[in-house]
Amino acid sequence: MTTLDKVLYTGKTHTVGGREGHARSNDGQLDVILSPPGSNRPGTNPEQLFAAGWSACFEGAMGLAARKFKIAIPADAAIDAEVDLGLVGDGYQLQARLNVSLPGLSREQAQMLVDEAHRTCPYSKATRGNIDVQIRLV
Repeated sequence: MTTLDKVLYTGKTHTVGGREGHARSNDGQLDVILSPPGSNRPGTNPEQLFAAGWSACFEGAMGLAARKFKIAIPADAAIDAEVDLGLVGDGYQLQARLNVSLPGLSREQAQMLVDEAHRTCPYSKATRGNIDVQIRLV
C-alpha cells in the first residue's frame, strides 16, 4: 500500500440511511438523495456516483497526458462510464467500463492518451487488480 507524501484535497461527506438515504458534502456542493439501483425512486446510487467521479478524474488525467505528449484534447471529448454491481458467490462485487471518445485524434494518439490516463488516474490505480475494468476507445 502506498502512503501519500502530501494530501492535496480531502472530500468529506456525511451519509445517513445508506442506499435509501441522503449524502451531503461538508461544503454543501454535493447534496443528493440516495436510492437503490433500479428502484425508480428519486435520487442516485453509489454506482452512478462512482462512475461520474471516475470518468471526470480520467478525463482530467487524459488532459495531463495530452499536455505531456503535446496533443490537443478535442473539445467534444467524452467518457461514458458504466459501473456494474453484481454478485460473486454470496458477496457483492463491482466491475466497470470506460468508453472513451476522442473524435479527431488518430487511433494511435487516442490510445496513447487513454493508456497514460489509466496509468496515472487515481481511480484507475485504486481499482487496478481489484475489479474487472475495461477501457475502450469508441
